[in-house]
Amino acid sequence: DGVSFVVIGTAAVKNPCFLYDACGAFAGHVIVALDAKGGKVATDGWSKLTGHDVTDLAKKFEDYGAEAILYTDIGRDGMMSGVNLEATVELARHVKIPVIASGGIASMKDIEQLCAVEFEGVEGAILGRSLYEGAIDFKAAQERADAARSPAYDRAWWFARFVADSCGVD
Repeated sequence: DGVSFVVIGTAAVKNPCFLYDACGAFAGHVIVALDAKGGKVATDGWSKLTGHDVTDLAKKFEDYGAEAILYTDIGRDGMMSGVNLEATVELARHVKIPVIASGGIASMKDIEQLCAVEFEGVEGAILGRSLYEGAIDFKAAQERADAARSPAYDRAWWFARFVADSCGVD
């Protein structure tokens, strides 16, 4: 069926006009990745911390037409230290588009916590190291998310399934 979504990160921050044009040309298909530490956005593979506030940029990019925000707490990514639920929910409260959580998700407890805040706008999650190391069984996590999911959030489920499929997870 082709590509359903594209994720734009550093290019969105460094060249907002590019993002604006992409959102216009591919309405409903652009997700913006905002990687942050301490509320400030990082670019270039996290090597450069900008002065941009993550919430301010998320709101701006929402106005451009982004479909969702993929928010990564880079202080936790790959650390298996747990999701930064407070920062993720705080960001979701400031935008109307879905927020996808990333960074630090380590256990089913994190999945449970994310399911509990779906109504706040946190509608999906990216799992990395927790899958590679076997700390989370994807099927069990997906079943838990499906059980908690409201029918209004089918888009987030599809995105999570797409990410898992593209990584070869059953």
